Amino acid sequence: MGLNRVDLLIIAAYLAGITLFGLRFRKRQRTMRDYFLADRNIPWWAISLSIVAAETSTLTIISIPGLAYDSNLTFLQVVMGYVVGRVIISFVLLPHYFRGDLYTAYQLIERRFGPRLRTVTAGLFLLTRAAAEGVRVYAVSIVVSIALGTGEVTSIAIITLLTLIYTFEGGLAAVIWTDVVQTFIYVGGTAVGLVTILHLVPGGWNSVQAAAESFHKFQVFDMPVLAHWPYLDLLKPYTLWAGIIGGAIFTTASHGTDQLIVQRLLAARNQRQSVLALLSSGAAILFQFALFLFVGVMLFAYYRVPSATFGRADRIYPTFIVSRMPHGISGLLIAAILAAAMSNLSAALNSLSSSTMMDFYFRFRPEVNEIKRLRLSRLATIVWAIVLLGLAVIALHRVGRVVEVGLQIASVAYGALLGVFLLGVLTKRANQNGAIIGMVAGFVIELYLWLGSGVPWTWWVAIGTCVTFAVGYAASLLPES
Repeated sequence: MGLNRVDLLIIAAYLAGITLFGLRFRKRQRTMRDYFLADRNIPWWAISLSIVAAETSTLTIISIPGLAYDSNLTFLQVVMGYVVGRVIISFVLLPHYFRGDLYTAYQLIERRFGPRLRTVTAGLFLLTRAAAEGVRVYAVSIVVSIALGTGEVTSIAIITLLTLIYTFEGGLAAVIWTDVVQTFIYVGGTAVGLVTILHLVPGGWNSVQAAAESFHKFQVFDMPVLAHWPYLDLLKPYTLWAGIIGGAIFTTASHGTDQLIVQRLLAARNQRQSVLALLSSGAAILFQFALFLFVGVMLFAYYRVPSATFGRADRIYPTFIVSRMPHGISGLLIAAILAAAMSNLSAALNSLSSSTMMDFYFRFRPEVNEIKRLRLSRLATIVWAIVLLGLAVIALHRVGRVVEVGLQIASVAYGALLGVFLLGVLTKRANQNGAIIGMVAGFVIELYLWLGSGVPWTWWVAIGTCVTFAVGYAASLLPES
């Protein structure tokens, strides 16, 4: 059926509207505190929605339904772990972030260990966040090329440019408040899509239920029997143990050590509001992933063909939107997917820029005045937009199911980062040299898990964290030469 003028008008109106809305925040950016922390004056509920938007990208919206199409609802076990991880952060890490005037997560590392380790941790964040974000930006091209028929590179460039405009001008305030709008758009759009799919399936809910039960699509829990220890199906990524344990440690790392999320938590008015924002985002993210997974189950009930028919599972949902959805609704859903893409990309641009400037440039050029600092920070935002565009182009035709690739790349660094942070907040004996040795060991182990083992990604952060912590603590006990 394809998109018609009404659909294209809806998409164009969204892209223009959200860009202009973000530009409204330009005049409020006068200092670094304004640009990177929104003057620490954002209410908890806005930060909560922004956290949800920051961890939701195009690849989440198109790949999670594809995951359920090919399997079932067992990915929700990982999301349950995400909620547990937020509780851990609230008690273990957040109290340390609110002791002092911090701009980045890695300033905490310098305060505890020293400047060398801050450089290492911030550098690792920049490398892995950029690589993971490149894959997420690439996912945009899947949707836009199917919907609009534009080339993949052109599709990536359009979204990157529009997102850059308001992120460049409005800083974190623009990012957070556009995130709020975009969250309502993509969650609401997905809910409309779910209802529409249900009406299009012959036989309605009864047909969906029959197909789902026949192929075990409603299965949420996969619980290996404890009597089988030590095996426990460790090579399966979505079991209860991998989901709860792996998901919790993954989120403790991603939301507790990654500048992408920590920057939002630091923008809260106080620690209590930061905790409230983080915990409430857990409830929202559980609902959201359930929604995306149910879309995949509905699509399976509608098509009942192997995902290979579409080339790859990631193409099923956008193909359905363009070819089967009524006009108007299809335009709304494409706009919703682009909303997730832009909110995630704006978060990445601002966090990469803040870490680059605060953890590197301004440390070595402290004499730079506030006006020049603001100008240089905006320039860094442009540079990172170009870098992410380039990485997204490289990712073309080089990745599998995009949501898992993005999570895998992030997981490679998270164990080493979380291990160092835990050494800092849980021990007094750990020192800078020992922590660096532990971090290198943890990162090497995670590279091996990624490139040379069959261990699923859900366990990588847990293993890397344990190795980093154990090696770092042991190395700290050795006499210094």
